[in-house]
Amino acid sequence: MHLTTDSFIYNPCDEEEDDMALACCHASNGDLFLLARFPDEDEVDITFRDDTIHVDSNLKVSLSATQLKVEIDAEDAKPFGGDTTYDIAHTTPASELAELDATLKIILKDVGTYVSEVA
Repeated sequence: MHLTTDSFIYNPCDEEEDDMALACCHASNGDLFLLARFPDEDEVDITFRDDTIHVDSNLKVSLSATQLKVEIDAEDAKPFGGDTTYDIAHTTPASELAELDATLKIILKDVGTYVSEVA
């Protein structure tokens, strides 16, 4: 699935949401994509449009200056219509990439694989 967004909304520790770390965006077509994790959980919540899955393994996220790529297992992807890869083109300002990177590190810590080209 290919999506395009101007930028991400991210928060490494949302105090209003029980310290949940989140990174999300609205694609140019209006679709919502969200990665979130509560500090006491061993799984990542992934929301696409109106569906949410909980992933505790077989997850890979890669961030570059212009793309966020999320890869999930085929079994986990069933609620999303079977799409296992989400390529999100973005124009997040360079001044914000370090904070987005830090948030993604929190979300993916000990769950799946995180690859950053912006650190």
